Amino acid sequence: MQIVSMLFKQFRQLRFFILPFICGILIAGAIIPSLTTAQSNKNDKIYRQLGLFGDIFQRVRESYVDEVDEKDLVEAAINGMLTSLDPHSSFLNNDHFSDMQVQTKGKFGGLGIQITMEDGLIKIISPIDGTPAAKAGIQPEDLIIAVDDEAIRGMTLNDAVDRLRGAVGSTVKITVKRSTLDPFDVTLNRETIKIESVKAKIFEGIGYLRITTFSEQTTSGLTQEVDKMFQKHGDKLQGFVLDLRNNPGGLLNQAISVSDAFLEQGEIVSTRGRNDENASRAYARSGDIAKGLPVVVLINSGSASASEIVAGALKDHRRAVLLGTRSFGKGSVQSVIPLSGNSAMRLTTARYYTPSGISIQAKGITPDIEVALARIEELEGGITREENLKGALDKREVKPDSTITNDTKNVPVDQSKVDYQLARALDLIRGVSIFKNKAIRP
Repeated sequence: MQIVSMLFKQFRQLRFFILPFICGILIAGAIIPSLTTAQSNKNDKIYRQLGLFGDIFQRVRESYVDEVDEKDLVEAAINGMLTSLDPHSSFLNNDHFSDMQVQTKGKFGGLGIQITMEDGLIKIISPIDGTPAAKAGIQPEDLIIAVDDEAIRGMTLNDAVDRLRGAVGSTVKITVKRSTLDPFDVTLNRETIKIESVKAKIFEGIGYLRITTFSEQTTSGLTQEVDKMFQKHGDKLQGFVLDLRNNPGGLLNQAISVSDAFLEQGEIVSTRGRNDENASRAYARSGDIAKGLPVVVLINSGSASASEIVAGALKDHRRAVLLGTRSFGKGSVQSVIPLSGNSAMRLTTARYYTPSGISIQAKGITPDIEVALARIEELEGGITREENLKGALDKREVKPDSTITNDTKNVPVDQSKVDYQLARALDLIRGVSIFKNKAIRP
């Protein structure tokens, strides 16, 4: 009896584990056929849609008013599928894939503009310095509504690009819509675009570094220019202005390495896709090419993609002060996936996040100090001070500056005297330098 009692007691304890286990098996047995049926129904729908595509494809081949190229039809269908996802996904046929590979190396033919599609029109992300578009005054956020009097609306982005490109030396007329102004025409000469990725100047002890795009030569060019400045000016350098305005972006690895050049440690950028296991993070290594000197980064609505990664990383780590206007907001990652026949697809696979975990997409980077684009001009009549007043006490005789002449046509324009955003950046570094020097004096 004692043994029976013990067994009964153990059974009562085990039943709380056995019954759920048995129920679980029964439920799983019911769910698995259900899941299989759901998956089967989903596949059936896909097959029906593919069948519908095949029917339409065959009907177009047989009945369209003009004979069509089957290859063009398939490419158009693929591109339509990709472009319906977002403005940056697209199909790259043999020619477009080859053109893209050339562009990342820093030399290509065209007008010198980075573009995207918005509401069926071409939107200028930014013109590239020194190119036909920049020389003609094309601005970020301009819309191209027609090319050679042919309306853009209804074209794909690749179609529009094909119409903008052409033989070097030929011309193209674009119709531009800018803000609330009436549309106007601009005729541009197509040129071989040679991108000088990094440009450098010195403004009274402050290094000015202009990055026009992120190509394969960007980081090496930036490092070389900074090294030259230290070799030539040494301890007289007060800081650096990193100009990313109208920089449309480029290679991700170059954005990471440029950020790394100014940071000693910490995360630079993270990318996150559909699945968490595909997330990646890039970190800085020790070493600051600016040797701790103050840095001001200039951004505007033409600063996109790779530019925003650099600006976001330096801002979040408080390595630089951002000055200008909010950036473009292109914070998605496009993977170029090679396909058969030397073609490829550009597919959006992830989003960029700054070190603080903020998504760049459609938000952009907000500057620490907002300064709108403006041009500095001298006021008529000059400046009036006490010594200019008639009969002023202790009046000094001011000799005219013999270097000033009426003929200023051939005198190069000092960018720091007319570019308001740049002037503010230079003043900011001068102010920090003055405060720092006073603070360390005994």
